[in-house]
Amino acid sequence: MEDQARTPQSSARASPSSSSSSSSNLQLNLPPSMSRAAHSLETLTPSRQIGRMININHHLSPSRAIYSDRFIPSRSGSNFALFDISPVSNSASDGREDTSTAYATLLRTALFGPDSGVVPPATPEKRSSPMCLPNHNIFRYKTETRRSMHSLSPFGFDDAARGLSPSPVKTPRKVPRSPYKVLDAPALQDDFYLNLVDWSSHNVLAVGLGNCVYLWNACSSKVTKLCDLGIDDSVCSVGWAQRGTHLAVGTSNGKVQIWDASRCKRVRTMEGHRLRVGALAWSSSLLSSGSRDKSILQRDIRAQDDFTSKLSGHKSEVCGLKWSYDNRELASGGNDNRLFVWNQHSTQPVLKFYEHTAAVKAIAWSPHLHGLLASGGGTADRCIRFWNTTTNTHLSCMDTGSQVCNLAWSKNVNELVSTHGFSQNQIIVWRYPTMSKLATLTGHTFRVLYLAISPDGQTIVTGAGDETLRFWNVFPSPKSQNTDSEIGASFLGRTTIR
Repeated sequence: MEDQARTPQSSARASPSSSSSSSSNLQLNLPPSMSRAAHSLETLTPSRQIGRMININHHLSPSRAIYSDRFIPSRSGSNFALFDISPVSNSASDGREDTSTAYATLLRTALFGPDSGVVPPATPEKRSSPMCLPNHNIFRYKTETRRSMHSLSPFGFDDAARGLSPSPVKTPRKVPRSPYKVLDAPALQDDFYLNLVDWSSHNVLAVGLGNCVYLWNACSSKVTKLCDLGIDDSVCSVGWAQRGTHLAVGTSNGKVQIWDASRCKRVRTMEGHRLRVGALAWSSSLLSSGSRDKSILQRDIRAQDDFTSKLSGHKSEVCGLKWSYDNRELASGGNDNRLFVWNQHSTQPVLKFYEHTAAVKAIAWSPHLHGLLASGGGTADRCIRFWNTTTNTHLSCMDTGSQVCNLAWSKNVNELVSTHGFSQNQIIVWRYPTMSKLATLTGHTFRVLYLAISPDGQTIVTGAGDETLRFWNVFPSPKSQNTDSEIGASFLGRTTIR
């Protein structure tokens, strides 16, 4: 071996330490060009092992270039021109300058707008060959939208900003501005305190015209005359039972008649009121009637008595009545500007609200949130107010600018519709709770005093003193709440209800 063939002089001249190193080098079998002292074997304690790992007291050969612990290749000898690649600048200041310029440009555009004479900084893009183009169908869940660096700005940009591809915004639902059907309704009274239109769960519309009640089948468009009260009486209110087979009719003589609509036969007449009955509300087999005599009578149609209890509290005519969806609470509104809430067993109101400054006819319970009640005031009030009957609190108020005649809540979406009288005679579709207007519908030339909603929750019918009934598509279907309804998309012409 090479180390064993060395002359004795070198061994004799070696010091004791060097002799020990030589013996170690003999075991290492190192070439003569490398330093033996730097590679001598020694016993490594755990601390010295850790020191070696982090390059403490670790001396490299001076013949090699010194690098840091990260591998950063040196491209000083690379021939970039051979591959048509421009060399990257080694100056760190250039990168910082480019970054600073890009940030300043972005900030200036965010503060002063895209038209401030500043061109967005160009960012280098990777060159890709046709073979490297990504397949846009892979893992695609929805339509792709490209986002530029400006979309990351905390200030936001206008959609018209240069270099931006606006992301798709969910378009608001379109509500047709015209009725798809109009029915002539001769002798439909222009009286704010009456309720002459109701739509059954069997898709049959009941309308009180003068002293008669007519039924219009929405499926077949067949018109049936249900009853004629005679010249000494007139219809003041109509209300379908929840099953849709029986109709209650309130008369100007203070009576309530129950009719079997399938047989066009009167099954019962109930008394108790001294003056006209302008409001009716069903709760299963319980029927509530509100009268001009300021009282509300609770009637169980299974019992022999005309009424089971009498509710007193209003100081003027009761013109609005609505049971909650769970049939536990009854809301009543009167010409005394008061809104009361009753429970199933009380004869006195459990809640009293006095904020309205005009007659309260428009009442609607939310089908989406328990205890949420909406009410509307007359000409001197013009407000829609919202109440939490669970906590007895007034939630909010919206001034509509017109007399509020009716309210109805959509059962498909969290929206409601209101009809109005003086002075604009409009119909408004609202989004709750923001109370932003989705649509304002016009067409009636008199106060829109009557409102009913179809059993599928998509269509409303409105009636006015102009003696017309107009059908509008205002709410989406339960299954496709984000698509426009196809029902009623075409105008079906104008006919008469009798």
